[in-house]
Amino acid sequence: MKSEQIADLSPVHSNSDEKVASSDEKAVSADIANADNSNNFLNLLKPDLSNHKTPKKAQVILDEALGFCQASQDYWQEGDFENAVEALDQAYLLILSVTPDDTNNITQQKEDLRFMISKRILEIYASRNIVLSGNHTAVPLTMNKHVEREIKKFTEGNEKKFFIASYKRSGRHRPQILKALKQAGLPEELSWLPLIESGFKVNALSKARALGLWQFIPSTGYRYGLKRNALIDERLDPIKATNAAIDYLRELHNIFGDWNTVLAGYNCGEGRVLRVIRNQNVNYLDDFWDLYDRLPHETARYVPRFIATLYIVSNPEKYGLNSVIVDPPMEYQTVIISKKISINNIAKAIDVPARKLIALNSELRYKILPGVKYSLRLPPGKGEILLSKIDEIPLSSPPKRAFFYHKIRYGESLSTIAKKYHTNVARIARANNIYKKNKIVAGKTIKIPQKGTVLLRPKSRIIPKYGKATTHKVKRGDSLWIIARSYGTSTKKIYEVNNLTNSMLSIGQILRIPDRRVKKTIPDGIRTYKVKTGDSPFTIAKKYNMVLENFLRLNKLTPRSKIYPKQILYIE
Repeated sequence: MKSEQIADLSPVHSNSDEKVASSDEKAVSADIANADNSNNFLNLLKPDLSNHKTPKKAQVILDEALGFCQASQDYWQEGDFENAVEALDQAYLLILSVTPDDTNNITQQKEDLRFMISKRILEIYASRNIVLSGNHTAVPLTMNKHVEREIKKFTEGNEKKFFIASYKRSGRHRPQILKALKQAGLPEELSWLPLIESGFKVNALSKARALGLWQFIPSTGYRYGLKRNALIDERLDPIKATNAAIDYLRELHNIFGDWNTVLAGYNCGEGRVLRVIRNQNVNYLDDFWDLYDRLPHETARYVPRFIATLYIVSNPEKYGLNSVIVDPPMEYQTVIISKKISINNIAKAIDVPARKLIALNSELRYKILPGVKYSLRLPPGKGEILLSKIDEIPLSSPPKRAFFYHKIRYGESLSTIAKKYHTNVARIARANNIYKKNKIVAGKTIKIPQKGTVLLRPKSRIIPKYGKATTHKVKRGDSLWIIARSYGTSTKKIYEVNNLTNSMLSIGQILRIPDRRVKKTIPDGIRTYKVKTGDSPFTIAKKYNMVLENFLRLNKLTPRSKIYPKQILYIE
């Protein structure tokens, strides 16, 4: 799971092997079958507010999700498959933000939308004459040249030591993973997936910032319930991460139905795999191996590595694993602690090595309990000892960071950012070597120095008067993009004015800067609108009685585009 995934598009039911659909699901399926077109089905999903009360905020979100579903239908009818799928993605992200409440009846609306979105995306791909099938109940053990190559690397090549060490570590966590897979009704072979994901290391970190036994990136971890804050990162907890991985694998299986393709989606994201399927030049896809040559290299190799792992662990004598003694499973008891104390001090109080406590409580980022009710894992028999000494253990605090990091949003200034973090503009400018304090770029991340952080004074520098000059002398660190942004123009215009043939610049080169004071002509019947806080493309389109898809096209936006306060958009 090394890259970002699109929103989950699975059906309402959670087990793809389930033979009997629920009565609600049958009813929805019947409605789909009887509807003359997708617009009729959209009308079926519109909420009936006569019999129950629904929170206004939740209802507005559900209406907006329904609007994106309608936009998806419009895009699809025009043959714009990319934006049709993106609109469904946005609809799903919206319904994820709606939390059911026992005092109202929004759950059914939310589930009906989930079901419709999953059906719609399958309908979109089916319209491209693409079908994907395969073994639905188990991971197929294919043997081909790709699998043979990975077996050789694991047993004879430079990855032999890695494989043996990972196999040895598997004993710590695999029994718990097996139990969870059985309860979920998923293939037991998936218990070996952490071997190729992380080598069964709970603190493994990839170049893509994927973390933990199951290698979740932050966004996907959050999507499947793994919390992350200043003191805790649940991606590092093997039990919580296993439950999240099972939920994700089940969702992927609902989309693809073929375990090898599911594994490809787990590695690079279901969106990437669906795009590869959609762009195939054949009318029928039998299984994962039809996609193999078109997937990213890492993902294409990922599936053969997993199959190779299954072959090796199922034949330990053949591959020399019978002499490897696996680590024993981690045993523990839990006690509820509400005091902010460190693992090191706890270890001293109960006479246990700190590394053992750290291994049992790996989600604690700074080895300090959060100070609220926390289920602390301890070696068996140590819980009562800790509780008897808890008052003697001193309070602890996490180490103080020198900087916060802030991603600049559209419309922000250094003064508003400084106010937010209770500091001043001069300190932020000095920490980031900002010389022109009214020139910051949305999307860029800057450092916010904490109180007490000592900052060195920057060297003096001549400040260019951007916006008024007609020429620019290229300096170290310049690029056409940076220069264009500084003068409020475009790289294309700088190319044209200076007759450039490529983007290569040299220090000292003089560039002519085109005049940026060009008035834009607005077509008849089109007005401008300044975005306000809380606006979304859906709410603006609805306010001016515009079709969402037309509003997006008019402003050259996609369903995934973000808008910001004070941004100028066009309306009809």
